[in-house]
Amino acid sequence: MRWLIEPRVFSPRYGEQMIAALQDAGHAWSAWEDDWWTSGLPDFDAPVIFHGSLGNAAEIAARCPQWRPGAFCDVEAFRCAAWYPRAERWLLQRPHLILPASALVADPQAAASALGADALFVRPDSPLKPFSGRVLPIDGITLQALDHGFYYDDEHLLVVAAPPQAVGHEWRFVVVDQALVAGSAYLAEGRAASAEAIPQAVQDFAAHVAAELEPPERVYVLDVCESEAGLRLMELNPFSGADLYGCDLRSVIAAVSAVAAQMGS
Repeated sequence: MRWLIEPRVFSPRYGEQMIAALQDAGHAWSAWEDDWWTSGLPDFDAPVIFHGSLGNAAEIAARCPQWRPGAFCDVEAFRCAAWYPRAERWLLQRPHLILPASALVADPQAAASALGADALFVRPDSPLKPFSGRVLPIDGITLQALDHGFYYDDEHLLVVAAPPQAVGHEWRFVVVDQALVAGSAYLAEGRAASAEAIPQAVQDFAAHVAAELEPPERVYVLDVCESEAGLRLMELNPFSGADLYGCDLRSVIAAVSAVAAQMGS
């Protein structure tokens, strides 16, 4: 098994910790080089798994079929419009609308009225997150407020609109074949790992969702949070472009490598 990693993408110690865990597990690894896109991609004689930036994960999934599995980053499968209907009973963003940004901006009051809200939380439908989710007042919902022209140019980009909700603690879990293999608390402010133990009720909730929900891919990450309505599913994200925070890397590497070996054979 060969892992391709971007050592400086996540926390300052991510590269050091990932390399140590891979070496302990006996896997080969290479540091990803952006120059490969122009100079030519190397050939590897083993299944390849990428873990690093979301943009590169998506490009590898789309453009590198010779690296199997290459990257767990099926962009279409992780669009909110694709998986929200299957996860409705656990969702934090409930109720919600999915519509083009241009339509939301043209009549934000209509969306707010349909949702029974006096402000809106807006996030992109795409897992590539061309802008970050944010709460906006109805009279402040503009294309500029949604970063149009900075990170994307399509004014018809699909977005999710939902009533704002208070969120407490947040946790990330790595799911492999519908089972949890590792988890970590994290701090939304700064997107940093937290050393707090994960309560059993949170683990049970996440395990239930993972087991019951039709997965977007065999390997992905699942985020759970506290809300006024109890524990809720915040979002699903592609594994190959997701920060693992304080997840046990050895457990993650073992489980993901086993799936990659099956897919690469």
